[in-house]
Amino acid sequence: MELHQQLTLPQSVDKVWAALNDPKMLQQCLPGCERFEAVGPDQFEMTVSTKIGPVKAKFTGKIALSDLNPPLSYVIKGEGKGGVAGFAKGSATVSLATIASEQGEATRLTYSVEASVGGKIAQLGGRLIQGAARKMAQDFFTKFVQALCEDETLVPEIETVSAP
Repeated sequence: MELHQQLTLPQSVDKVWAALNDPKMLQQCLPGCERFEAVGPDQFEMTVSTKIGPVKAKFTGKIALSDLNPPLSYVIKGEGKGGVAGFAKGSATVSLATIASEQGEATRLTYSVEASVGGKIAQLGGRLIQGAARKMAQDFFTKFVQALCEDETLVPEIETVSAP
């Protein structure tokens, strides 16, 4: 599965970068996240409960950040196991850029995800998994923008972009 999207955030690159590297912020924004903690430099462990179609599972996993270029980009690699539901693994490239907006300085966040799943979850089919991934991304970034801007009414416009 691949997913390429971008959105504009009404905050500076530095503020967005800090939020993207804050375990408490990530736990607060990630749908179903029960635990997200740093276990070393640029290393995290997490527990996430999710439902994709008829399959409900609790995934435990690890995430590592690499290719760090603060405050402009990094690569997130992760893997999780969900017991009989299966497993998921993948990576995401996240890039930030300063852009001008009507309100002043803003940040364009672009991300590209490549992921694979196996086990019972893989039997659900690509369309259902892709739809669930898009919904999870939309939910994450809605909460992220609201927390970052301290405004519960903001809903980000996320646009799907073609592969880089």
